Amino acid sequence: MAGGRDIYIKVLGQWKYLYRAVDKEGSPIDFLLRAKRDPDAATRFCEKAMCHNGETDKVTMDKSGSNKAAIDGINKDRDVPSGIRQIKYLNNIVEQDRRVIKRITKLMMGFKSFHAASNVLAGIELMYMIHKGQMVVTEAEELSFAEQFYALAG
Repeated sequence: MAGGRDIYIKVLGQWKYLYRAVDKEGSPIDFLLRAKRDPDAATRFCEKAMCHNGETDKVTMDKSGSNKAAIDGINKDRDVPSGIRQIKYLNNIVEQDRRVIKRITKLMMGFKSFHAASNVLAGIELMYMIHKGQMVVTEAEELSFAEQFYALAG
């Protein structure tokens, strides 16, 4: 699992942090919108990502102290700890992947509620995953990306 980088989303005039995880190919694994970027939020996100996608043997992340503290805390409870890599060039996959989200959300003036922001970001992530071929819908070849989205969301 590759880690995340700063993606801040404006909600009710305040900046909230969007945690994102991608695999080594740059495909999105999971995301979580949180009010703060701290060790508790990072731990919750890492546990959520690993619970839904399986534990990993290596994690690549930026120099964020809260992300490292989260993985260190998770590693204490594991028989085989995940390796932590904070190497700048390995984080380029994460950097490139976040551009899509930043490009779309930059055009928005901000969100009126945390719930709305979370739902819109889930839709953006879902459309991106469909676009990258990660979501499989029966007879998907016959459906447009929007139709696949509505099939999954409905």
